[in-house]
Amino acid sequence: MRRFDEIMPFLSMNAGPARTRALAEALLTVVIWGATFVATKIALQEVSPAAVVWLRFSMGLVVLGIAARLRNELSPPARGELGYLALLGLIGVAFHQWLQATGLLTAQATTTAWIVATTPIFIVLLGWGTLGERVSRIQGVGIGLAALGVVLVVTKGDVAALFLHRVATTGDVLVLVSALNWAVYTVLSRRGLARMPAAKMMFFVMLAGWLFVSIWLLGFGPGVREFGRLSMRGWSAIAGLGIFGSGLAYIMYYDALRVLPASQLGVFLNIEPLVTMLLAAPLLAEPITLMTLLGGGLIIAGIYLVNRRHAVPAKSASRYAPDE
Repeated sequence: MRRFDEIMPFLSMNAGPARTRALAEALLTVVIWGATFVATKIALQEVSPAAVVWLRFSMGLVVLGIAARLRNELSPPARGELGYLALLGLIGVAFHQWLQATGLLTAQATTTAWIVATTPIFIVLLGWGTLGERVSRIQGVGIGLAALGVVLVVTKGDVAALFLHRVATTGDVLVLVSALNWAVYTVLSRRGLARMPAAKMMFFVMLAGWLFVSIWLLGFGPGVREFGRLSMRGWSAIAGLGIFGSGLAYIMYYDALRVLPASQLGVFLNIEPLVTMLLAAPLLAEPITLMTLLGGGLIIAGIYLVNRRHAVPAKSASRYAPDE
């Protein structure tokens, strides 16, 4: 009979101090990221998507900048990397956050979290469509299960209504596009993560994205005048998004990735939509239905089947790059 820690290595009781800390950081990270969808939804009740995203990444930049400076990882990037980092900032911060924040105006936080969880499926499909990577039969089954899970989550089990255009909101569609967009960003970010420290790369990507979001807010959006409409609840939600979601959580994630294999860290990321669902019920009055649980279970099963033969070492972290 196989030992327990061989079957569930991330719960091994023989973990050393570094591994124990990494496990704690991984768990805290997914709890924070699960809460970000709820926090975004709360903030959007008071200000526009542009204001939420700009304030969030203003705070996140400060946190990441301090972390990178303390680790001596804040040296300027090479001139040849500037265009690459700007592209990542545009795709992974400005456009991605526009999709999700605008989507959350009409999509439920719970639905959003489950749809976003399918990003690994899109990564595999991108590899198949653009690089000619082989998709095995078991991966095909996994993709099918995840797709069925998304349909059940979005329609709450009323699949027929989807074809009559009575269920899926514009927000659901935008969130689905954001999952594909993050898959593109993840594939593109692999080269950067292999060439520079994660904290440094995330800071400059976030800086570039923040500049694009500033153009969105100040040039085409409502500007800063709507900040005065934020209540204490709204400011608390945005502070949680910026300080924790876009700052500390990224630091903890990549710290954990230095110790844990990316395949094991991917297991923790599957907990994220469960956290969102549990928080959205009391805070946003979003119901937990049997169809949501069934659809979520199918999504997790599909992701497992797609990734189970593709465990990667920690240095290939971008396969499991977080969608937050």
